[in-house]
Amino acid sequence: MSYKVQGWCPGALRPMVSGDGLVVRVRPEAGRLAQAQAAGIARAAQAHGNGLIDLSGRANVQLRGVTPATHPAMIADLTALRLIDADIATETRRNIIVTPFADAATYALAESLQRALARAPELPGKFGFLLDCGAAPVMADTQADIRIERAPDGRLLLRCAGCDLGAPVTEENAAQAAIALAQWFVRAGGVVDGRGRMARLIATGARPDGELTPQRAPATSLPRPEPGITPQGALIGFEFGQMQADTLAALAALGPIRVTPWRMLLIEGLSRMPDLPGLITKGNDPCLRVFACTGAPGCLQALRPTRDLARALAPRLAPGRTLHVSGCAKGCAWPARADLTLVATPEGFDLVRAGCASDAPAHRHLSPTALTDRPEFS
Repeated sequence: MSYKVQGWCPGALRPMVSGDGLVVRVRPEAGRLAQAQAAGIARAAQAHGNGLIDLSGRANVQLRGVTPATHPAMIADLTALRLIDADIATETRRNIIVTPFADAATYALAESLQRALARAPELPGKFGFLLDCGAAPVMADTQADIRIERAPDGRLLLRCAGCDLGAPVTEENAAQAAIALAQWFVRAGGVVDGRGRMARLIATGARPDGELTPQRAPATSLPRPEPGITPQGALIGFEFGQMQADTLAALAALGPIRVTPWRMLLIEGLSRMPDLPGLITKGNDPCLRVFACTGAPGCLQALRPTRDLARALAPRLAPGRTLHVSGCAKGCAWPARADLTLVATPEGFDLVRAGCASDAPAHRHLSPTALTDRPEFS
């Protein structure tokens, strides 16, 4: 293993050191940013960071290039925008992804779950909750440990990651049931040395019982959404989920923003796609199917640059296929399986077919030049 597993995700109060400075992760409540909040984040990124803003797969916003000297001023600005938790423990617990297509009932449930987290046991830093209970499920490929979804008849289900079935819950008891499921996870031995994921525990054969017993399958999820107009507004993408602060400021002027787990933003209320540089507005853009981490030198663990190679290979990717270019075998940019995965090594890139960055490669030590000549990209 050539990389270090931190076991926790960056936050705002506990940023993570990277090759271009501190990474400060802002976790909007229920994934929503008021216009003033989004504009304030853009100002803070410009004033206290390097102006680059990433969208994470956890539906969070990351500000890059922050320094130990500028971090306190950034926190002060974000606190004034009501974007900072009371302490690191509260920030870490508030790891909730809400469908960008949520209705009022879903947002009310998210608020209830956030309050209930105060009664949650101590959980691993990456342990997270997901509310995919809008009109139709859309986050089947978004990772989370405890999921609140809907059955085909519209009733709510509480489901463990790694288990095909969920337990019926109601809007009134779903939040408390989710905390009870987290408590079961701890009692069942899901935490080892401060780390652990629900899917790993479920893979051992463990199952909750009583009112939490898995009984029903959730409704079939829709495909991952593409950029376009939705009933809630305009859904727009970004190359590798990264934008300049000026872009976020311009989008904030158009309407409130919902942050998605697909490294896209939904601008509420728009009936036409915004005409701004740096946006992906068409579903057939091959960059939507290419995932690449920051790479070297922006990430201290990356062994090679990644994004120039990803840009070069994107137009060569066959329709419908996905490509993941990772700076190391940890695979942060896309933890799921991809049709093709390139993993940086000291000798070049390893090629994994239909797998993850940590899987065994089919070919090793390929140079960027050799990759462009391979049949997978011709």
